[in-house]
Amino acid sequence: MTEGIRILVVEDDNDINQLLCNIIKKNGYIPQPVYSGTEAMLYLEKKEWDMVLLDLMLPGMSGDEILTKIAEQSNVPVIIISAKLDQPTKIGMLRTGADDYITKPFDIEEVSARIDSHLRRYKRINKLANTKKLIYKDIEIDTEAKTVFVQGKALNLTAREFGILFLFLTSPEKVFTKKNLFESVWHEAYYGDENIMNVHISNIRNKLAAINPDEQYIETIWGMGYRLKT
Repeated sequence: MTEGIRILVVEDDNDINQLLCNIIKKNGYIPQPVYSGTEAMLYLEKKEWDMVLLDLMLPGMSGDEILTKIAEQSNVPVIIISAKLDQPTKIGMLRTGADDYITKPFDIEEVSARIDSHLRRYKRINKLANTKKLIYKDIEIDTEAKTVFVQGKALNLTAREFGILFLFLTSPEKVFTKKNLFESVWHEAYYGDENIMNVHISNIRNKLAAINPDEQYIETIWGMGYRLKT
């Protein structure tokens, strides 16, 4: 069994939960079944997880609420597995922070393949993140602790904001299009909704300016995107 790969399975239907756990075991990972939203939050607060499989309709706390809390606090990949088939729900969950959305009834081999795919991507990101500290001007990112400091002062960023700033510092001369940023951080297709990225970039700029108003960090390259200001 793959050491250390632990997956939280949040599903209130016992048969489906056990089926998902069996898929995870067959892939060589360690499943932890939970059956309510409240129980899921207890496990999320006590331990770190490599992946979360999350149903939406749960007793105690809804999957929507759990996903929002995960997206605010962690970069762990989340795969929604739900009977809800409508497109607005699917798009809403992906925009909130889900990495994938699988509808019930599901194909066992497809679930297995998607779990493996997202874990490979997550491990690649973590491997890069743990290699070094990233420094640009007076910004320092501790990529292991996932903390950001400006002039030695802690910068409070959401998981999405951290992901965007991390990308900038890994490629300080690159111009990132909104599509680049969105697909790299959200891990989903970009549909041209510019407002989402505009708001996140504005939030990062405002938080940086609150600590050092005399410095400009991110510049807009009109018609192209954004990059770190040299």
